[in-house]
Amino acid sequence: MAFIAENRRARHDYSIEEQHEAGIVLSGWEIKAIRAGQVQLTDGYVHIRDGELFMIGCRINALGSASTHVQPEPDRTKKLLMHKEEIRRLVGKVEQKGFTLVPLNLHFKGGRVKVDIALAKGKAQHDKRHDEKKRDWEREKGRLMRHKVSGPSKAS
Repeated sequence: MAFIAENRRARHDYSIEEQHEAGIVLSGWEIKAIRAGQVQLTDGYVHIRDGELFMIGCRINALGSASTHVQPEPDRTKKLLMHKEEIRRLVGKVEQKGFTLVPLNLHFKGGRVKVDIALAKGKAQHDKRHDEKKRDWEREKGRLMRHKVSGPSKAS
């Protein structure tokens, strides 16, 4: 699985409960731009409308070589493709338990572009600080362990 773009802020701002893969409806110029790496997921989110999923805020910048008869729209709302039963289950959780749907990454699978979406809950500021402290401690612990293992040897 080759990642195209990743939404790193999603894991920082939300606690991820479940992850699902969905297809995405794209036009030709968007595929070419995605292959060239002209995509940004940072401000993206998934909206539910009439029992269907739509990704909003995913920016795909058109290439300079885009066709003249196509009017590229970088912030176009993109429809996501999933089985109806999966969508119904996600809608139920979003409406009842206060979850939100956020895109995590875009990737190729079998020549097609797929998006991983997450059922997530927003983190409070103190939770973000706690996670940051935990990450710093893990980093420091690893540094200490490496120093201890490869530390100065005693000469006899």
